[in-house]
Amino acid sequence: MLAAVVEAEFATLREALGVSESALSKHVRALEEAGYVAVRKVRDGSRTFTIVAMTDTGRHAFCGHVAEIQRLAGVASMRPGRRPAPHSVSQQAPVALTRRQR
Repeated sequence: MLAAVVEAEFATLREALGVSESALSKHVRALEEAGYVAVRKVRDGSRTFTIVAMTDTGRHAFCGHVAEIQRLAGVASMRPGRRPAPHSVSQQAPVALTRRQR
């Protein structure tokens, strides 16, 4: 989610991902320790918001992971006896994942 935006509020990430606050906090902390995300607190009156943003290091690592997945998918589609996947975009509506499938 962070790859598509400059930054996101912690609560927005939690709701969009459908995870508990403690689970997301644990993952964000691990990503912050790895240098992949930066976390900052913003105060607005009496409320404090936690903002999470991907760092340049995190963006570089993410792009590397995506490139490797694309490479592996290309190798898998070239195995003998398999037809290459069509290049057209499906006209079917996307299927929503259940919480368990995420």
